[in-house]
Amino acid sequence: MPVSLRRDLVPPEERRLEALDSAINTLDLEAKGLSALYESLKADGGYCFGEAIEILRNCRSRVIVTGIGKSGHVGLKVAATLSSTGTPAHFVHPSEASHGDLGMITRDDAILVFSWSGETVELGNIVSYSRRFAVPLIAVTSNRDSTLAQAAEVVLALPHAKEACPHGLAPTTSTVMQLALGDCIAIALLESKGFTAIDFKALHPGGQLGARLKFVSDLMHKGDRLPLAAADVVMGEAIVVMTEKALGCLGVVDGNGMLKGIITDGDLRRHMGNDLLALRAADIMTPEPKTVAPDLLASAALELINASKITALFVVENGRPVGIIHIHDLLRAGVA
Repeated sequence: MPVSLRRDLVPPEERRLEALDSAINTLDLEAKGLSALYESLKADGGYCFGEAIEILRNCRSRVIVTGIGKSGHVGLKVAATLSSTGTPAHFVHPSEASHGDLGMITRDDAILVFSWSGETVELGNIVSYSRRFAVPLIAVTSNRDSTLAQAAEVVLALPHAKEACPHGLAPTTSTVMQLALGDCIAIALLESKGFTAIDFKALHPGGQLGARLKFVSDLMHKGDRLPLAAADVVMGEAIVVMTEKALGCLGVVDGNGMLKGIITDGDLRRHMGNDLLALRAADIMTPEPKTVAPDLLASAALELINASKITALFVVENGRPVGIIHIHDLLRAGVA
């Protein structure tokens, strides 16, 4: 009886447990691979990794990332991560490079090669080209003695670890380590270049990520839309302003325009009575309200609103209100 038919005779519950055991074993082996990579980087003392970062940081053009097979897929992801975090990068396929795409590589580039064995035949022409034109070459490989490693300025050696594949054939643990090291490179470059959230926003204007990278200043109401009243104004007038602006609150300012408190719908309910309209704004305001700065990420403002169980925040600069942001503004912008 074929193996697949015999497996069909196993009860579904048993197959589910076997699948769970398989997943746990895969994660365990890949976690051990990451631990080995962690220890390897620590043992190196940062020398090789630091040298690689210096080469890539000082690159005057682009980082050319290459690799073939699963290493090539890893290289594609690493190139994309580098490009999106302030290090221009481009993936060049080794086979296409041998048929004209070597022309994409300039003397001002740096080459980052992913190859587990370091003996991948298809990489030969890129390696030779880099040596001929003195293009800096960084090798990410598990074989320090490989042809690739011997040709490279810097070798980032990956430790040997057991693949999660039970046959030891499908790249699994090895590709996880490659991806992790690629992330290490991208983040180290990001930090060394002082790449900020504002820079990140410029490269990610679309989709939910673009929404999350909006700043409070992008979404806040300002100017005539601000619901503000002087501390000594009577509540009869203050409520009119609060109603006209329709943001569910009112900022209370002193004679110098400094924000001193906030009046919310809840404050009005708590002071409801025959004399409410005759009271002064300062009499019922909540002093020292929570505020944010204009350059705060909108996602952080939403987190503060949710944590404080409020609906709006005044935006202040040097103690003066310059805007107000409401939870509805954040949700409409897709901030989550």
